[in-house]
Amino acid sequence: MILFTIAYIAGALTIVSPCILPVLPFVFSRAGQPFTTSVLPMLLGMVVTFAAVATLAALGGDWAVRANEFGRHAAIALLAVFGVALLSTRVAAMVTRPAVALGIRLSQRAAGQKASVGASLLLGAATGLLWAPCAGPILGLVLTGAALHGANVGTTLLLTAYAAGAATSLAIAVLAGGRAFAAMKRSLGVGERLRQGLGVAVLAGVAAIALGLDTGFLARLSFAGTTTIEQSLLDRLSRNSAGTAGAATINRVTPAANDAPGAYKSSLPVEGTSPPLDGAVEWLNSTPLTVEQLRGKVVLVDFWTYSCINCIRTIPYVRAWAEKYRDQGLVVIGVHAPEFAFEKRIDNVKRAVQDFEIGYPVAIDNDFAIWRAFGNSYWPAHYFIDVEGWIRHHHFGEGDYQTSERVIQELLAEGAGSRRDDGGVVKPNAKGAEAAPDFANLQSGEDYVGYMRAGNFASPEGVAADEARDYTVGRPRLNQWGLAGNWTIGAEQATLNQAGGAVTYRFSARDLHLVLGPGAKGGKVRFQVTVDGVAPGPDHGSDIDAGGNGTVTETRLYQLVRQSGEVRERTFEIRFLDPGVEAFVFTFG
Repeated sequence: MILFTIAYIAGALTIVSPCILPVLPFVFSRAGQPFTTSVLPMLLGMVVTFAAVATLAALGGDWAVRANEFGRHAAIALLAVFGVALLSTRVAAMVTRPAVALGIRLSQRAAGQKASVGASLLLGAATGLLWAPCAGPILGLVLTGAALHGANVGTTLLLTAYAAGAATSLAIAVLAGGRAFAAMKRSLGVGERLRQGLGVAVLAGVAAIALGLDTGFLARLSFAGTTTIEQSLLDRLSRNSAGTAGAATINRVTPAANDAPGAYKSSLPVEGTSPPLDGAVEWLNSTPLTVEQLRGKVVLVDFWTYSCINCIRTIPYVRAWAEKYRDQGLVVIGVHAPEFAFEKRIDNVKRAVQDFEIGYPVAIDNDFAIWRAFGNSYWPAHYFIDVEGWIRHHHFGEGDYQTSERVIQELLAEGAGSRRDDGGVVKPNAKGAEAAPDFANLQSGEDYVGYMRAGNFASPEGVAADEARDYTVGRPRLNQWGLAGNWTIGAEQATLNQAGGAVTYRFSARDLHLVLGPGAKGGKVRFQVTVDGVAPGPDHGSDIDAGGNGTVTETRLYQLVRQSGEVRERTFEIRFLDPGVEAFVFTFG
């Protein structure tokens, strides 16, 4: 229930996000009209259509991709006609008589005539097809769950809750705006001008969506604002949720073992009992561990996956904690839960554990047994367990490392019964992709290449799911990307069929990473990187040289750009000299 609540609230927060601006003209075209016959049907149409289309996107597949693409084009055309009809019925009639009849019907009430429930539903459905809210933590959580476990009724209900939250805040805005519209119409006969103004606004919204501004520039403006609010909301509410601990919240102050007079007691709350660690397909660096074996130890459970940039950036801290506090009673357990199919290959995980110099136990959770037992939904996620097996704290995502280390120190002191000199907090010398991100200059977010979760694709040919196709890059705007050459776009990755193909991304961040693999045949794939058309020089990442040269030898995250000077908007291109490469996801830092 808690996730439905936060999905609803997160949807309501979209009203303060710039990325919803293109949708507002369609909604406000119903301001001042009867709520039950005009505004409510439009919002219902928007909610139902958004939930249905987003569920299709989560399902993936060629038919779903084509259905979404066709629906989007149809909605753009319909709302463009609607905007023209609002602007001038005479001009609309000159443009196209058959199609404009529908647009005029949709805009009748704006002209002072009676509008039908069906017309409002149709307008809402078209709006729902085009609405692409900024994918903050809540919406990302829902779609990630669908990708892991398959889209189902729960996915659709969560998406409906998200859309209903947005509809609620929009309804309030429309009701307030309707009063202002009514007052303006009573003065000096400005109704016709209001209708024409709405027409201009609707056409501007259609243009913004057609040009991709809703997921590009406007999404960038929203990144630092609503995303922060959503994450804070999620963290606060989930602390009291059974889902965060995989068990009911226990109203205990401290474990019974520390009730003796004079024993040190931490003020950390008890969030639940530690679930079992059963279900891993293999353990690395250790024999299989059980909750019973770990009694008397402070345990940190770290959910991660080896190509996740957020996980990679937490590894230096987790590694340092494991080393620093091992002799004091801390046991770190990495639970590797794969996001991509290639991360299920145990040899790949073994290689990553070696590359990251991880010496603590790692459970390979390919079937998500431990993930589900903890009720987890994030990479990375940290759960802190005391000596009696109680979960006392959790943290989702990267960052806040000092707080996490202080929790470890608190639990170790409680287990020992007394405080000790903790020696401060660790300050690892992280390099390459492990280095902390430059959030102050981060204006680009994660972008998947496979059609199941792809976004911001700028190649004019569009996505041909699971089919070989020749692509051209086009002219990507900020946070858009495109392909050049002959590629096959699959559910998780795009595969290059012929040498000479390229991927281009217009980004603004200090670091650019791309998860790449040599493909099914293995071997090596040579590539060259350019930034703004030239070799990166001092702006090269840790996996290429100053000339932009590199080689894909295994499936993992490659750091390709690290800007050494002023961080600004740049155009990245990677061109492959050999065929077979697989590209999965862009991340930035």
